[in-house]
Amino acid sequence: MFQLSSDLHRRQFMASSASALALTMVSQSTLLALGNDVQTMTLGFSTYGSRGITTEEVIPLLAKTGYDAVEITSTKGFDAAPENVAASRRKLIRQTLDDSGLKLTSIMEHTSPDSNQTVNDANLERIQRAVGLIRDITDAKDVVIQTVLGGGVWEQKRNLFVEQVGRWVEKTADSDVTICIKPHRGGGMDNPEKALWIMKQLGDPSRLRMVYDYSHYIYTGLELVPTVEQAAKKTAHIAVKDTVRTSDGKFRFELPGSAGTINFTTLIKKFYALGYRGDISCEVSGMVWSKPNYDPRQAIRTCYENISEAFRQAEVPRPNHAAKSGS
Repeated sequence: MFQLSSDLHRRQFMASSASALALTMVSQSTLLALGNDVQTMTLGFSTYGSRGITTEEVIPLLAKTGYDAVEITSTKGFDAAPENVAASRRKLIRQTLDDSGLKLTSIMEHTSPDSNQTVNDANLERIQRAVGLIRDITDAKDVVIQTVLGGGVWEQKRNLFVEQVGRWVEKTADSDVTICIKPHRGGGMDNPEKALWIMKQLGDPSRLRMVYDYSHYIYTGLELVPTVEQAAKKTAHIAVKDTVRTSDGKFRFELPGSAGTINFTTLIKKFYALGYRGDISCEVSGMVWSKPNYDPRQAIRTCYENISEAFRQAEVPRPNHAAKSGS
């Protein structure tokens, strides 16, 4: 097991990570650092918001709507959880992706480090099974696996986070995937600074990056542009949705662009200016899709209309979509 407290183990981890990097293709974020000439960002949708529609069915729907990319949710209980996707389905999903022209940019998991080692072993198994799913459904080399790290007090949980995140990176060193940790409102790791701290403790491995999602920072005293500037170089995936402060002082999430609380044009434009060339993924919160009248097909259309307009206003190009002036 990877241990933060051992300098020797840390050096061994860093050495193994460096060796794995030399043997595999570099990640999207590394390509950016080396001057990758990709000049577009993709607009995607996470199947976290398409419950009730199978993965094979939603991919063509997303392509027809106009999206460039897809994040497939493989969290336990979801349609594309690895245990639900037999070999025949994996072949079908691969073919469906190929036919659609959509790029698979991310797999969403949910693996929270725990004081119980049995839980941690199960988390690692889920991460490894997600790697296997990626290998079976795409040849893309820059897919990320993203996860939150769960609740708790940062000062009490941070060493556990480092230990387990380091383990995930170490045990997937024979793959091309990047592990992405997502700061989450109310979580033990709830802002970019804490994600950067975890990376630093692990020697900043190239296959460890963060998910940027401003919906978890708004109303916490963190401003949009400073957090983008802080996170951009270590961000490999961006999720977008709106956050609304309710009358009782709590918060609720809404479809991206529907509440107007976050300036997604500024977000997209700033990330692009700082060199980010990954995905902007529309994420529908469980607060939204759990409502009795939720319509995933309408949500897919609404998200596309709102965030494609933000791209247009930002004048940021997408694959097969020429950037148009927002004026």
